[in-house]
Amino acid sequence: MKLRISFESIFLLFLAVMCFHGIGAMEMPREELTKIPMDELAEGVNVLQLHSMDRNKKKDGEQQPAMEDMFHGLDKGGVKTQKMEDTGHVHGHSSSHMDHLDPSVIVFFTIKDLKLGKTLPIYFARKHLPPLLESKEEADSIPFSYAQLPYLLEFFSFSQGSPQAKAMENTLRECEIKPIKGETKLCATSQESMLDFVHNIFGLESYFRVTTSYLTKSRALLQNYTILEVPKEIPAPKMVACHAMPYPYAIFYCHSQLTENKVFKVLLEGQNGDRVDALAVCHLDTSAWSRNHISFRVLRIEPGTSPVCHFFPADNLIWLQSPTQY
Repeated sequence: MKLRISFESIFLLFLAVMCFHGIGAMEMPREELTKIPMDELAEGVNVLQLHSMDRNKKKDGEQQPAMEDMFHGLDKGGVKTQKMEDTGHVHGHSSSHMDHLDPSVIVFFTIKDLKLGKTLPIYFARKHLPPLLESKEEADSIPFSYAQLPYLLEFFSFSQGSPQAKAMENTLRECEIKPIKGETKLCATSQESMLDFVHNIFGLESYFRVTTSYLTKSRALLQNYTILEVPKEIPAPKMVACHAMPYPYAIFYCHSQLTENKVFKVLLEGQNGDRVDALAVCHLDTSAWSRNHISFRVLRIEPGTSPVCHFFPADNLIWLQSPTQY
């Protein structure tokens, strides 16, 4: 008999897990949103969800800001304000190639790399998300559209042209882009809307949530990691990935694709002794992705020629449909 999990039980489990991991899954009154410090808002976009976007696309003659988190101690390249121990010495891939990349995009690899003993340079973002609004009603009381950006900047007390304003603009634009072929997407503005979306994708089938766990505390963001055990595939007929987006309160870009994906748990050890129980996803068909997607630049491949895999930071979530039980 299949195990069927009710919407209510999943919601309660989600609250408990989010609070345990410190992801900020608490309710915050609307008036408190305007008090979020300027350094609590990330800049740019999340690289993992932009299968149809050109991350380096220019607008009005300027390059878009990098996606990483300058308001958590990083500049737009993720380097200037870091201390030396934050990145360390990284080798293993072509150094001349990697040296010209934003460190935060070094999360991609090929499925052939998933083997015991393989060493890879990996960037794991470590940051605290702003609050995730609890109810859809509460979230809907605040506009969430690019057309309302001037009002939103005033609402959150951010000036036009500021890094925070650019981050909000990027997020709103990404959320309003049409999905690529075979993709269903939603920018979830609350816990309730996220779970509604997941429930609609899986229907009455049971499902569960997985994410990356940092087993040690470290300030190192980019370093070489070695795969300590044979990667374990997590069988799942369907999956929904939810990526944290930069915004004054937590926004998750959630999407599901008809193309085949494989999900793995990978135990990693960094060169400085850090251990990560990492979640990795391999997209087996990338033929519909934009040729300008940053993964193709990192891996030096073309769309549709090879599966693209990437690791998930701890603030990203994956919901998986339970395999059929006999």
